[in-house]
Amino acid sequence: MKPIWIVDDDQSIRFVLEKALLREDLPTRSFTNTREVLAALELADDDEQQGPQVLVSDIRMPGGSGLDLLDKIKAKHPGLPVIIMTAFSDLDSAVSAFQGGAFEYLPKPFDLPRAVELIRRAVDESQREEVAEERMVAAPEMLGQAPAMQDVFRAIGRLSQSNVTVLITGESGSGKELVARALHKHSPRANGPFVAINTAAIPKDLLESELFGHERGAFTGAQTMRRGRFEQAEGGTLFLDEIGDMPFDLQTRLLRVLSDGHFYRVGGHNSVKANVRVIAATHQDLEQRVKLGGFREDLFHRLNVIRLRLPALRERGEDVPALTRHFLQVSARQLGVEPKRISDAALAKLASFSFPGNVRQLENICHWLTVMAPAQLIEAKDLPPEVMAASAGAPAQAAETTAAAASLQAVVQPSPSLEREAAPASGGVAPEATEGLVGASSWESGLEIEAQALLAAGRTDVWDVLSRRFESRLILTALANTRGRRIEAAQKLGIGRNTITRKIQELGIE
Repeated sequence: MKPIWIVDDDQSIRFVLEKALLREDLPTRSFTNTREVLAALELADDDEQQGPQVLVSDIRMPGGSGLDLLDKIKAKHPGLPVIIMTAFSDLDSAVSAFQGGAFEYLPKPFDLPRAVELIRRAVDESQREEVAEERMVAAPEMLGQAPAMQDVFRAIGRLSQSNVTVLITGESGSGKELVARALHKHSPRANGPFVAINTAAIPKDLLESELFGHERGAFTGAQTMRRGRFEQAEGGTLFLDEIGDMPFDLQTRLLRVLSDGHFYRVGGHNSVKANVRVIAATHQDLEQRVKLGGFREDLFHRLNVIRLRLPALRERGEDVPALTRHFLQVSARQLGVEPKRISDAALAKLASFSFPGNVRQLENICHWLTVMAPAQLIEAKDLPPEVMAASAGAPAQAAETTAAAASLQAVVQPSPSLEREAAPASGGVAPEATEGLVGASSWESGLEIEAQALLAAGRTDVWDVLSRRFESRLILTALANTRGRRIEAAQKLGIGRNTITRKIQELGIE
């Protein structure tokens, strides 16, 4: 195991910690100032020597403060747990340390067994992060250790040199577009555009023009010629999501393109050649749709050359921990905050959840936790109401909880389908997601839905639960704004100094 680095100008502190950690079979390395630490880190990076497993640093030392050291370390090694040591009278600095990403702080004089226990927790966290990082490096595009996902990965590999049409099936939210993008990226058409369109999200009257384009004057409002998605995807891949919802008359036109590679723009008289690979996806049973007369049998056979079935998340519960940590990292980057950690108990409760919304629902839950969880370490009690209600055996409020997650997702980033439909006519790739601001209606609607879920679960402490979370988030936000200065935070919140001190104690924020 890597050593625990101890940084303190006080020799007695270094000596006591070294002896206590060595008794626990934890190797150590000591430094007297921040300059020595930064120099050692550079050597460890350059020569691939052993870096620290955990770093324990005093705040105030000659030659540089522990908070400055924390900032520099987090910039280069964001996953390294840093424990800040501080005097009882220096709580403002401790709050600043938390805002800078410290794992925990130790007040001086500290209780030695508690200090060793805290360092041991930091070591466990560091080792979990290392395992998670290794898994992410092994599968950067799509995460999945479950056998069903490994079958999908093998299929993508076998299709990597092919241009064959693929039909992806799976429940909503299971990641069908990710598979389509991976098929494109690892195909001979990788240098061409990837164009996606959700056929269920566009009105029937507009879908034909979206797919095939139109000539000037083809209909009222068609003032210029417009290229459709087939032309935008020229030389690349066209992804037709929710193909089962395509209108019957358009299915005929799509079949013609797949058959001979030619199509006509709406209102046009000249045939246009389409050099496009088509990948389609649906959550529906297309064979049943064919039997009911809602989908053309000949088109089904044209699309069903190679079929990939994407498993639901409940079929791959072993992937939930890695996906959760990944989505927490993604959400933190989008919001510009420090990534939150999640306890083993919370992960176990998540893994036992059925996830009716699949991977998309887990991603939304991670966005929710990044915004709403009161501390940097997510405990089981911090999980959203739909997870808590399901684990308690209460009936799931599927429609309401999905709406709650979707509303938060819309706050953090636009939905992929909206991005695709907002794509300019001249471009084949959907625009990047843009960050949004939380409006009053967004968080108030989310609060109402959470209250409904708790009430439906039979809880009798709804007022207390939601009030505590609201007050905790409000106070933490104010302290972050004032860099931990309580009096200034109280003034900005419009409450008294004694009130904020009492609330911090009652809510357990420290």
